[in-house]
Amino acid sequence: MESQIHKIHQQLMDKTFTCTQLIQEKLEALKPNTHNTVNSLLDELALELAAKVDAKIENGETLGILEGIPFGIKDVYMLQGTYTTASSDLLKHYKSAYTATAIQKLLDAGAIPVVKENCDSFGHGSSSENTIFGAVKNALNPDLVGGGSSGGSAVNVALDYTIFSIGGDTGGSIRQPAGYNGVYGLKPTYGRVSRYGLMAYASSTDCVGPIAKSIEDVRIVLNVMSGKDVKDQTTYESKVISKAHLSNTEAIKTVGYFKNFIESEAIDDQIKSDFLATIENIKAKGITVKPLDFFDANTLVSTYYTLAMAETASNLSRLDGTNYGNRIEGENLKETYMVTRSENFSEETKRRIVGGNQVLSQGFSDEIYLKGLNLRDQIIANFEDDFTKVDIIVSPVTPSTPPKIGDSLKDPMAMYLSDAYTVGFSLGELPTLTVPQGTATGLQITAAKNNDELVLKFANFLKDTI
Repeated sequence: MESQIHKIHQQLMDKTFTCTQLIQEKLEALKPNTHNTVNSLLDELALELAAKVDAKIENGETLGILEGIPFGIKDVYMLQGTYTTASSDLLKHYKSAYTATAIQKLLDAGAIPVVKENCDSFGHGSSSENTIFGAVKNALNPDLVGGGSSGGSAVNVALDYTIFSIGGDTGGSIRQPAGYNGVYGLKPTYGRVSRYGLMAYASSTDCVGPIAKSIEDVRIVLNVMSGKDVKDQTTYESKVISKAHLSNTEAIKTVGYFKNFIESEAIDDQIKSDFLATIENIKAKGITVKPLDFFDANTLVSTYYTLAMAETASNLSRLDGTNYGNRIEGENLKETYMVTRSENFSEETKRRIVGGNQVLSQGFSDEIYLKGLNLRDQIIANFEDDFTKVDIIVSPVTPSTPPKIGDSLKDPMAMYLSDAYTVGFSLGELPTLTVPQGTATGLQITAAKNNDELVLKFANFLKDTI
């Protein structure tokens, strides 16, 4: 699909419609909330910002490329003065005191936020069913899950309710719902975009990324959000990715894929068949394709959830109703903490906190947590070796198609295993993009650290290849 950002920019400059009309149209489309994607509408703020854009146009001023473009925000990002609930009972009345760095950069560029989007509570889930606002419905089939945890963000983009949305990816939470809903979703290299103002799930893998309908729109939004931030010491300066560079794919000579992903008994037959057909299409373009060895899916999932649960138990220890949140009084302070957390956290969040505390507890940390850290080092080393042999790695996004709403809640282990093909790249801190091609739930494209441009280049190549 062509860039929606460029198209709307030109229409605004040509006065095909006003920015206020555009924003009102998106707000009206979101109001019925037919797919449970809306936690709160930002109508007052959005219309106020739209009026400023219209005034600039009337004055004959040139607009920046993102000025007046409506976008959505996963409801785990701070936006000053707005509700930031993390789709949880604990924070359902919490208003942000400040704005996340990535969101502020988009505001500074003139983009207009129209909605805070539904998601799994605190990012804990792969289906966007673990939420107080009702399960997000898939854009292609409302009987199926929207994916998670950034389900509302992906569905809104797929249904054209937003031009782009900002999701959060810890173990696949942008890539998997993007695949489920047929849109692009990017997890950038860890540290390329500031995490300041994002409610932390697992700090060592949390990434801020865009979901959109075109590669060009992903590129534009990524460039705006990227850069070093003194408020996030994991960030670094990164080069701007130019549009002209994306058409030059001559540097991509060799593509790899993981044999064990395709040979797994868990993979759906049709996804396997479609993926292998995609490999043949890539070969037909003169690119060398190499099968690679990797850790089995169970090891990847176990390693990821060991570390992620440990980090979320630590990160969420601050939420006890004392400084903010829905406090429930008990007979004493200890009981107040207990009842506040017990009543306000979802079952999945409590499951992860308990698991994380177990992992970190005396007698278990050496046996489980430190082993997880060691395995992560091995995974990173495996990737470093792979990228001496290939330029790009392609893989399915998920081993199976989206489940029906309700099925994931019955079987948490099946939900965890749905992340089998995404969590490894998170542990490796690698840039990975879901493209809506190749299989029923899309294809993942991954490159070495800091090679986000190469990922977008190959996506551009695949757009006309498969």
